[in-house]
Amino acid sequence: MTEWTERDMPDQSGRVAVVTGANSGLGLVTATELARGGAHVVMAVRDSAAGERAAKDIRRTSPDAEIHVRQLDLASLRSVRAFAKGMNDDFPAIDLLVNNAGVLHLGPARTTDDGFETHFGVNMLGHFALTGLLLGALGRAEGARVVSISSTAHRGARLDLDDLMSRKNFGPRRAYARSKLACTVYGLELHRRLETAGSPVLSVVAHPGICRTNLSPRAFEDQWAISRAVDRATQRAFAPVQEGARSQLHAATAPGVRGGQFYGPSGFKELRGPVAPTEPDPRAADPECGKRLWAAAEELTGISYP
Repeated sequence: MTEWTERDMPDQSGRVAVVTGANSGLGLVTATELARGGAHVVMAVRDSAAGERAAKDIRRTSPDAEIHVRQLDLASLRSVRAFAKGMNDDFPAIDLLVNNAGVLHLGPARTTDDGFETHFGVNMLGHFALTGLLLGALGRAEGARVVSISSTAHRGARLDLDDLMSRKNFGPRRAYARSKLACTVYGLELHRRLETAGSPVLSVVAHPGICRTNLSPRAFEDQWAISRAVDRATQRAFAPVQEGARSQLHAATAPGVRGGQFYGPSGFKELRGPVAPTEPDPRAADPECGKRLWAAAEELTGISYP
């Protein structure tokens, strides 16, 4: 298999790309490579100061990068609406939305500004709301794509549609895995709905395998029984973040990508390796689960897609 890398990315000149959580980790790599490829990149970040520092670093290596920072807190539907309004006012069309931002909070359950369990509220509902509010602008672009970010943690997770806020049996890693299963269900259901509506927008799902971000070691600690004392040593076995970002960059830019595809590393247990289409957990591809999750998301956010 020929390994696809960011060097194979087509010219992105003229495209407007929105990347959530773009100030660090996978989001920063994604924003950097898109800007280097010529895209006008909007870094959607919770901490504007951190976003400006990241944008400054990008400009050091790519002085001509067309990139700017906008504040977006996915834990607040008010912030999501304000961000979307600003984007819709300033950009008649949006070519790419990478729903990259994610949280993993260890410890007791937390809630968003709107009362949602934080993992589900930020990772899933915030992005559901954002995509719905930007869908009109995406539909006006030629060949627009929405990339939802999953995780290997979605495999084996159980999505309790009667307890989406994990009130019955909360555990931070379990809640994170459920939220990533929900992101996968959402991305595939969005594809089905766009296809049925005859929309030109593609919905694609990608996951990074396991790489050196601030989430990965904690997300897999229970699964592999890794002690905190050896976190630093196990980090060396993880893929560099540049490698982890290739799945979402491929989904976002590569020719031949089709709606409803699921991309990830092709190596052992999809932990790392060349990017390739793969299959999500069967629960994620269940249309009935997609319908029920969609209905719940609309009710919780108050946002219905056009």
